[in-house]
Amino acid sequence: MSHPQWQSKSAQQARLSGALDRETVPELWRYLSQWQPEGTKLNVSLAEVERIDSAGMVMLIHLIEHAKRQNCHIMLNSVPEQLSTLFQLSNIDQMMAQHIENSAGVICG
Repeated sequence: MSHPQWQSKSAQQARLSGALDRETVPELWRYLSQWQPEGTKLNVSLAEVERIDSAGMVMLIHLIEHAKRQNCHIMLNSVPEQLSTLFQLSNIDQMMAQHIENSAGVICG
């Protein structure tokens, strides 16, 4: 079971790529909602995300909650400016701070 936009590099690292928008999120979420974390912490790189809209943001929130229910903490790396702006506009930037690492690998918040 795999998806072209989700690459699991190891039990602790994965990456998302391409567009995370209302066109791609439904199919991607069907895959991710079945995903089972292998560890207690997963770093997810967003460096290869080309575009993200509110549907992509909501999918990431659901992914974080899905992992949390399975005792896995997700950290997002290389968060695109577009996503940071969506977090701010949605007034959830403080809530998401515990799930974001800055480029130096230091946890923000």
